[in-house]
Amino acid sequence: MKARIVLIVSLLVFTSFLVTAQTAGDWPQWRGPNRDGISKETGLLKEWPQQGPALVWKATGAGNGYSSLAISGGRIFTMGARSDREYIIAFDVATGKEVWATANGRTFKNDRGNGPRGTPTVEGDRLYALGGSGDLSCLDTKSGRVIWTMNVLQKFGGSNPNWGISESPLIIGEKVLVNAGGSDASVIALNKNDGTLIWKSQSDPAGYSSGMPLQIGSTTQVVFFTSERAVGLDLKDGKLLWSYPRAANNVANVATPVIRDNRVFLSSDYGTGAGLVEVKADGTAKEVYFTKEMRNHHSSSILIGDYLYGFSSGILTAMRFDTGAVAWRDRSVGKGSLVYADGNLYAFSENGVVGLIEATPTGYVEKGRFRIQQDSLPTWTHPVIAGGRLYLRDQNTIYAYDVKAKN
Repeated sequence: MKARIVLIVSLLVFTSFLVTAQTAGDWPQWRGPNRDGISKETGLLKEWPQQGPALVWKATGAGNGYSSLAISGGRIFTMGARSDREYIIAFDVATGKEVWATANGRTFKNDRGNGPRGTPTVEGDRLYALGGSGDLSCLDTKSGRVIWTMNVLQKFGGSNPNWGISESPLIIGEKVLVNAGGSDASVIALNKNDGTLIWKSQSDPAGYSSGMPLQIGSTTQVVFFTSERAVGLDLKDGKLLWSYPRAANNVANVATPVIRDNRVFLSSDYGTGAGLVEVKADGTAKEVYFTKEMRNHHSSSILIGDYLYGFSSGILTAMRFDTGAVAWRDRSVGKGSLVYADGNLYAFSENGVVGLIEATPTGYVEKGRFRIQQDSLPTWTHPVIAGGRLYLRDQNTIYAYDVKAKN
């Protein structure tokens, strides 16, 4: 009976991560409601006109950086650098007008573009955001008021990786979790209400990836792809349950883990490849396969049905999740990032080209493309689908397109 109660409680903690994220029309965190790149919206355009979908509005003021967008309660939340400060910024969904902006540490500077890289995570009336220089803040979503803030690199002794902290905070239950990269504090769990430390674990330097939850029996795990390996930690106390180094490279591990049931897919580029790991009930993990056919660089694969869709370096690739068998490859719009909604992939290349591609393993089927006017830097910010709109960001500019099908 006691074991059954523990299982029920564990599942409630795990599913709270999912339930709080599924308000209709919202995209409240990195890669959407479940951090998997998938929108549940339907009734969207199945093809685009030659010039692309209709532009609803175009707004400036997002600042420099590659942060994507979180959308909740009629507001868009992102981060950007203005001069020597990074800011967490809220915009109105209907008009694109700025609502508030709150400073969040000094600007991270790099020859591949200045400013923050991570995406805010919204839960109820609270927002959690991690800047490019390691400043983690909890804000009130209505006013932008700071509830608590800290620099995780300074507090836990980590070093900023070459291209800056790029992580989007993971919230499960009362915990907010990030890869701080400190000695004995690689991954940290903080109390989301006041930022106090709950636990710290491992000593891996920080990667560029964002954490994911994994439920194995009665144990909720968190999976992080650090600079050295993937690790599975017990959510309760941070205990190391398993690790997998083969999909890691010594340059940049960026892609978010893709999880289905007890299987975890991990991928990186720089000639490395991807591995599928099966996690057992006893906490151990074994490799199912390793392949060089999916090498995710700055974007992550999306699992639709039995197939993964992702950019293997610069080639859009469809690959069977359980076996690694490739279904098709196409250069598509060029190397970029993906989201999925209503049967289609929305691909956004680093050269400003946007494509609509059918998510089918039978072959590459493109249903429209257009191009935005690109800034001088690559368009690395990942797209968002929410409320019948496609949102794109290129540095200081945000675009909102109407992709709802007309009756």
